[in-house]
Amino acid sequence: MGTQQILLIVLSVIIVGIAIAVGIMMFNNQAYNSNQSAIAGELQNYAAQVIQFWKTPESQGGGGQLEANNTIAKIAPFIGFTYTAPGGGGEPEDNLLVSENGRYRIASTATNTVILEGIGNTAKNSNYPKITTTVVLNPGTVTSVVGVDADGLF
Repeated sequence: MGTQQILLIVLSVIIVGIAIAVGIMMFNNQAYNSNQSAIAGELQNYAAQVIQFWKTPESQGGGGQLEANNTIAKIAPFIGFTYTAPGGGGEPEDNLLVSENGRYRIASTATNTVILEGIGNTAKNSNYPKITTTVVLNPGTVTSVVGVDADGLF
């Protein structure tokens, strides 16, 4: 083999290696972004359920638009935030929901406000996507803030 042929083979191997590395990086970025979008979407759904709880009469298991009912203890069961670890043996953790996309919880309740948090399962540079959604009950507005979390846990 001539020098030119060896040089072309080495150059081809380098180009293929770079293409594979770029492809893996693009796949990881897309997985992270998809996980972040999924978390935001699920939190929007839970925010709508919080507003539903707020507007549902007390006689039907809702909040009845009363500030006294705006508590984690009353909202969490209404929207299904109770998690039991797989395999049993453990006590259920109130105010926690785990899905394929991540972990969710009601971070706090205050006068006319409920704050929901979600942390994704997919890491990028050792950071997990974290979305904080604020629900203002009286006008029924929902806002979300995107951030990152270093450990992926609450």
